[in-house]
Amino acid sequence: MIRRLFNTRPSLLPRDAGGEAWLAGLIAVLCFLACLSAVGAVSADRAAHGWARQLRAEATVQVRPRVGETGAEAAARAAQTLAGVEGVDEAEAMDRETAEALLRPWIGDAVLPDLPIPYLVTVRLDPAAPASAVTLGRALAEAGLDATVDDHSLWRGEVERSAGLITLLAAAAFLLTAGAAGAAVAYATRAGMAAQAGVISTLSLNGASDSTLAGLFQVRYGLLAAGAGAIGAGVAMALVAGLRFLGGAEGVTPALPLAWSDLLILSPCPLLAATVALVAARFTALARLKRGH
Repeated sequence: MIRRLFNTRPSLLPRDAGGEAWLAGLIAVLCFLACLSAVGAVSADRAAHGWARQLRAEATVQVRPRVGETGAEAAARAAQTLAGVEGVDEAEAMDRETAEALLRPWIGDAVLPDLPIPYLVTVRLDPAAPASAVTLGRALAEAGLDATVDDHSLWRGEVERSAGLITLLAAAAFLLTAGAAGAAVAYATRAGMAAQAGVISTLSLNGASDSTLAGLFQVRYGLLAAGAGAIGAGVAMALVAGLRFLGGAEGVTPALPLAWSDLLILSPCPLLAATVALVAARFTALARLKRGH
């Protein structure tokens, strides 16, 4: 497939498909990796924002029973109090069986019967206008309840910071792959000019300017990078589409949700690869021509 990229050539430069086939393969691999980095960043950001929305729509209240009151009674009273607060959709006291089910995967069954489990109330907030932790705490205090409200702000902050870090890492990976592609094109340009020094001298003697000569290499490697980038992006698209199709509504896993719209993110890859190659080839060729080939 890669050799087909060399069927159409500028007629002034001799054909050198052997070395350029390796360059095209390298650019295709780099574009494939860059595409995977971009999709991974978008998926991680999507998952993080989804988790943040879920955390923002919920709150947890720990209730401490007063003298003469059982924990279950205190939790039930807290749920009833919070259900009437503006910005709360639903408040439900968590029974011991539910709490044990949440803890079982982490600590097993051995210690659960003797483990003191706090009395909790799960609160589902209105997504449009959620009640704040201050509002919930004030309502509980007015009802004479000793309780602590956790609005999950700490966890939301951690999730959002993680999403930002993943985005930065993906951007760094993209810049590294673009730099590697540019370096490969620059090396190929220098090697090609060294191998075709006689052709370049002949063209110069016939009046070709440095800009014209650089343009020949620029077009050659730009077209090569565009074709290789299309191959790399196409393989990445096929992989993402396969994972999305096999993974169902959530893509691969809830931790890495994929969407069909992610394929659109990969479509500019051939253009970006060609741009990097055009810039690298032109600057390299002009610099070498100024030094006398």
